[in-house]
Amino acid sequence: MRPPGDKSISHRAFIFGLLSRGETTIEGLLEGDDVLHTGEACRALGARVERLGEGRWRVEGLGVGALLDPRDTLDFGNAGTGSRLMMGVVGGHGVQATFDGDASLRKRPMRRILDPLRLMGAQVVAEAEGGRCPITLRGAADPAPILYRTPVASAQIKSAVLLAGLNARGRTTVIETEASRDHTEKMLAHFGAEVSVEIEGDGRKITLTGRPELRPRPVVVPVDPSSAAFPIVAALIAPGSDIIVEGVMMNPLRTGLIKTLIEMGASIETLDARREGGEDVADLRVRASALKGVNVPASRAPSMIDEYPILAVASAFAQGETRMNGLHELRVKESDRLAAVAAGLAAAHVEHEITGDDLIVAGKGRPPAGGGLVATHLDHRIAMSFLVMGLASEKPMAIDDATMIATSFPSFRQLMESLGARFA
Repeated sequence: MRPPGDKSISHRAFIFGLLSRGETTIEGLLEGDDVLHTGEACRALGARVERLGEGRWRVEGLGVGALLDPRDTLDFGNAGTGSRLMMGVVGGHGVQATFDGDASLRKRPMRRILDPLRLMGAQVVAEAEGGRCPITLRGAADPAPILYRTPVASAQIKSAVLLAGLNARGRTTVIETEASRDHTEKMLAHFGAEVSVEIEGDGRKITLTGRPELRPRPVVVPVDPSSAAFPIVAALIAPGSDIIVEGVMMNPLRTGLIKTLIEMGASIETLDARREGGEDVADLRVRASALKGVNVPASRAPSMIDEYPILAVASAFAQGETRMNGLHELRVKESDRLAAVAAGLAAAHVEHEITGDDLIVAGKGRPPAGGGLVATHLDHRIAMSFLVMGLASEKPMAIDDATMIATSFPSFRQLMESLGARFA
């Protein structure tokens, strides 16, 4: 089976198409709600965005420094990544835009994005309490290049600063003490920007020379490892399973979950490792496995921040205690994911504990009782994770809402049913 294209790269493909002068073609785009909202925002800022077929798109961009004022509010729905990256784009251009989204997005903090943009000359004209959407941002026509140390390991903060720095005269530098996803740096280079990356301990120093002439380049989107996580864990916990998940991105800054599952005893075999669209990809053969509890270091969080809900599900089937350390960033996702995961585990009658920002799951080496109803809080990853648990728990698991799954994995039910899952 082949899950959808990577969401992080799909967002960026639209955005770099907007910022390049000419026509960018995209293959394998994730056509989930989140990404399509980003495409609409690019259209509102002046790009021509056209769908050519399933996963195939064409974007005719205006180039760096040539964006148009949008006529209406930019509605990002549930897309935290799309909204934050686009704030960087707007913040570095002399346009004004209002950012908004659904009830879940309105709860998510944006001040960590707005603070560096203010340093570059952008103005926050209006914002909801606590620096939340709706936010009206007036970008700087001549943004100041800055050196910025990110307060947390966040690809969204780093990317927003770099995207704003594209229109700055001079060099913009971002320093992160822990390395976060590097898709923006790779795509900057792919489209012809002058960008350098230096390793500094566990972190990185990224320097971008502003005002490049970005050249349109084709983008081939690999499979999203965060989406692949669901069939992978399903195969590990459902007895007798043996599947191949095709074309999974194997970027080392995104494979924390696979590394952790292998430490737990998972049978995951890498087949046909190769490079596609500038990223390492491979097919993964996954077979049902007896898992054991492990200690997951906090330093691994940036490489698997979206996968902790499904790791908690795998941990519920493992023998012994799994401790996931340093999950403070889960509290500011689509929901308070840490609390939502804990509530889901309770509904499945799984022993667990939250200590500070650590989640401890006490697995018994057998399927949990299941049988509960999980509140998803409009969070697609909570929804899919506990549906996967229901494939192998003693009693089925239920969720209160499945509509938001379309934000990242619109074919989830179809693909899982093709492997033998049953949904009601």
